[in-house]
Amino acid sequence: MRLSSRLPQGFEPNALTAVLARLKAEGRELVDLTVSNPTRCGFAYPEVEIRAALSQPTVLNYDPDPLGSRTAREAIAAHHGHGLRTEDLLLTASTSEGYGLLFKLLGDPGDEVLVPSPSYPLFDWLARLEGLRAHSVPSYFHERWHLDLDALETAIAPRTRALVVVNPNNPTGHFLSQTEWRGLTELCARRGLALLVDEVFADYALEAPSDRLATALLDADPPCPVFLLSGLSKVAALPQLKLGWIAVHGPGAAAYLEALAFLADQYLSVSAPVQAAAPTLLALAPGIREQVRTRLQANLRTLDSALAPHPHLSRLPVEGGWSVLLHRPAVDPDEACALRLLEATSTLVHPGSFFDLPGDGHLVISLLTPEAIFREGLGRIFPLL
Repeated sequence: MRLSSRLPQGFEPNALTAVLARLKAEGRELVDLTVSNPTRCGFAYPEVEIRAALSQPTVLNYDPDPLGSRTAREAIAAHHGHGLRTEDLLLTASTSEGYGLLFKLLGDPGDEVLVPSPSYPLFDWLARLEGLRAHSVPSYFHERWHLDLDALETAIAPRTRALVVVNPNNPTGHFLSQTEWRGLTELCARRGLALLVDEVFADYALEAPSDRLATALLDADPPCPVFLLSGLSKVAALPQLKLGWIAVHGPGAAAYLEALAFLADQYLSVSAPVQAAAPTLLALAPGIREQVRTRLQANLRTLDSALAPHPHLSRLPVEGGWSVLLHRPAVDPDEACALRLLEATSTLVHPGSFFDLPGDGHLVISLLTPEAIFREGLGRIFPLL
């Protein structure tokens, strides 16, 4: 029996994953500088309060609403502020599911969405699994990252339906500027496109410039349909409690929400317990986020100190998010460099090529890594760069 053409040709691990599995089997002591799971990073979670929120009597009730429970949506609207209303929101089981619903909403098989790169590689598969194509459009770096609005407009084709941006970007950390936001919304309005804005990392500004767009919600009346995505995975550093959401703004918002509710009603995938616990989890989120921000800032300081004796190495600005781009001499391709470091030092880093970074000479490392492990990892890899 033939599998769907939307799936990969095969499921063999890539070279980095294969080497990592072999080293684990050999019992090598590994240092992971790519960790993105906050529950494995030593943060102090308010366990008693979280357990209590998930064990309250209301978690046993099942009263499905395609939009999600009103109580949970009220808590999310209050968390975001900036005039977001409960009626503007639809709940999902994750941000990835949110993309799936939006791609179903906006496109037919064979249509496409534009995604500025560098970016997270998941978009290609999320689009492909819905029968769409994600078309990558390079951004450029000059002192900071910039969207190439002219290139985005040139890339629009008859079957382009939407433009996807991440604010701040993963892994570059680039926040949209106010000028870029105006350009994006005007472009989408002029060409009849929807604008999807992923703001999962918006609470983690680090070296953000003064002209950044802190959130798309600051634009109360965008000229094009805007779909904002976020979720507990980053907002509360609770990826195991699967809850995401979509906020809809701009022309036709009510009709889009009605159609999204129809799609969500076919799955009803958001669990009752996490919806019941959402108000408590969001109330606890600021304390968890503060721990994360402290870690990110501490590791940035450690990285800067470690870079000082190595003038051939540098890092790019980190406006926001959990990652940093390390710039190195491109003596070998990024993937070859990551494999070399893994074999020689048992330290895992991501090659920039995984995220469509242009050319070679970039490694991506996680600022979420526990501080002692982060220092050890840098000490292992820097002599070989």
